Amino acid sequence: MIRKTRRAEESAEFEAFAYSRGHRLFRTALLLCGDWHLAEDLTQTTLAKLYSSWSRVRKAEHPDAYARSALVRSYLSHRRLRRSAEQPAFGELPDGVAPEGDPDLRVTLLTALGELSPRDRAVLVLRYWEDRSVEETAAELGLSAGAVRSQSLRALERLRTVLGPQDAGRLAA
Repeated sequence: MIRKTRRAEESAEFEAFAYSRGHRLFRTALLLCGDWHLAEDLTQTTLAKLYSSWSRVRKAEHPDAYARSALVRSYLSHRRLRRSAEQPAFGELPDGVAPEGDPDLRVTLLTALGELSPRDRAVLVLRYWEDRSVEETAAELGLSAGAVRSQSLRALERLRTVLGPQDAGRLAA
């Protein structure tokens, strides 16, 4: 009886965690992959992994960081496995997305991110969209802080090259 009660409490606790963090995980997944449906799949996969090891996750010092790390690793694993040859096409944004700032620049930036390698995109999304420190990004990606710094610089340079001088200038403003 006590075991069932504890399991029910853990399930309720996980459900509250998933409900409160699911949208943010989805947004990060969407930024990583650029595909609405794949982002939903990655979020669901991540939440399933978290649920299966919830007793460990709930004891973690930063469950949010644990969840983000699991999401990024699921994304990178998906890219390595190349389960699908389909590539996302950045056409019209769905009605549910409310772009912040200049919508044209946002679409241009998302398109340019789509042309970067998965690892470069992960570094840029975590460092600049998620506003993570070098150390947090390094921990989530399993890299050294120096590797994150150098990869960030190279990825930003690639992004500027893809964007071109006019859009790169708008991005800096």
